[in-house]
Amino acid sequence: MTRCRLSAALVVLVLLGTPWADAAAQRTAAEVAAIRQRAEQGDAAAQSLLGFVYSAGDGVPQDFVEAHKWVNLAASRETDNAPRNLYVDARNRLAERMTPAQIAEAQTLAREWQAAFDARQE
Repeated sequence: MTRCRLSAALVVLVLLGTPWADAAAQRTAAEVAAIRQRAEQGDAAAQSLLGFVYSAGDGVPQDFVEAHKWVNLAASRETDNAPRNLYVDARNRLAERMTPAQIAEAQTLAREWQAAFDARQE
């Protein structure tokens, strides 16, 4: 399984509340920082994984707004249909756990991140 598909599968498992995913060991600060660095560079697989990290509270405080932001970005940036569909499903399942205000905040943060990323690329 490719890294991208594995990340997508992990996001879906966590967001669906799979016991296997809940049993995963907590990530270290260095691991989260490495994932965040790749996510900030626009790597869709890393963005989905960072969403997983926030949705599970895996080495960071659980934060559905940040989770939704990163999974949403992964879904919008992924070019392969199979992972993109998994990211969209994960984002939608995550949204079921959120208030409309939280979803709106996550969408705003994702748009702001994308605008800043695009500006850095020019």
